[in-house]
Amino acid sequence: MKKWLIPILIIAVLVIYGIKSYNGMITQRNAAEKQWANVESAYQRRADLVPNLVSTVKGYAAHEKETLEGVVNARAKATSTTIDVANATPEQLAQFQQAQQGLTSALSRLLVTVEKYPDLKANQSFLDLQSQLEGTENRINTERNRFNEVATTYRNAIQKFPNNIFAGMFGFDAMPLFSSAEGSDVAPNVQF
Repeated sequence: MKKWLIPILIIAVLVIYGIKSYNGMITQRNAAEKQWANVESAYQRRADLVPNLVSTVKGYAAHEKETLEGVVNARAKATSTTIDVANATPEQLAQFQQAQQGLTSALSRLLVTVEKYPDLKANQSFLDLQSQLEGTENRINTERNRFNEVATTYRNAIQKFPNNIFAGMFGFDAMPLFSSAEGSDVAPNVQF
């Protein structure tokens, strides 16, 4: 075998590995970005349901204006906070989560208010909306968990050797993960 052929083979193997590695990282980044879109879609579904829920409750609880305005304001804040997951920082993700947590808290206060109105609890349209909202909250949690899974797979791919060399050369950065909101480790105190 000729001596000049060995360096060419080594270079060819490195180029092939580099191409395969690059394409794999692209695939994983795109999967994580797609999953982030699913998270946003679940949040959007909740934001779309909130006006219907508020309108239904308004008819029964006109004097609970402060609670209803809180839900509307929290929804506005939650829908105005957006994030580009490809360039997201942990701080941006925390800000996004905080806006969504505000809406979750406002919805919880609204559901406590509903306890005061037995006719509303029996109203079929309210029951349907409440069921939809509960299902949406479950979807949001599922999509956040799935995002964390694919983002972790992507992070592992770009941080392991030798992919980390190619990731650094081509600008692949780790994506932040969802974490629990502050105080989530303390069980809520439910009183009736």
